[in-house]
Amino acid sequence: MTNTLPLNLSFPPIADRNASLLILGSMPSVKSLEQQQYYAHPRNAFWLIMSSIFNMDKDLAYPQRCEYLLANNIAVWDVIKSCQRQGSLDQAIVPASMVANDFNVFLQQHPNIQQICFNGTKAEQVFNRYVLPTLSEQQKKIVRCKLPSTSPAHAAIKFEQKLVVWQQALNL
Repeated sequence: MTNTLPLNLSFPPIADRNASLLILGSMPSVKSLEQQQYYAHPRNAFWLIMSSIFNMDKDLAYPQRCEYLLANNIAVWDVIKSCQRQGSLDQAIVPASMVANDFNVFLQQHPNIQQICFNGTKAEQVFNRYVLPTLSEQQKKIVRCKLPSTSPAHAAIKFEQKLVVWQQALNL
């Protein structure tokens, strides 16, 4: 582990017991960590996609955005609980420093989760490597899908294309 890099700590999920779909990122960006809000970077497309899918006012305050997700049975969390990383890029995460969140407990506390969607490749990779082996056989049966990252660093796909894929995955 590189001791000179800061230790980034994720924050609690947006979730309630009714959640049926879980959206997982890898680790909050520097901007998100500063503001203690998921997807706080102004160029991250997550909230714009959610606004488009759920007909939600894109200018709502963060607590109201979270309420919209909960009202639509969506939970949001990150795969990584803590890690060392310089900046916000997933590629900058020091692999040896990664600690995954406890999904065994989370899925026991949220028994209605029927689908897990990964917001990008890194979230899926870390989940498959560090989380999947720890899950019960029943938890491993939950449908999983990878979605194009909403991060501004993932500019290879245009917003409109991301929106279509996200709408299809969320069955909306």
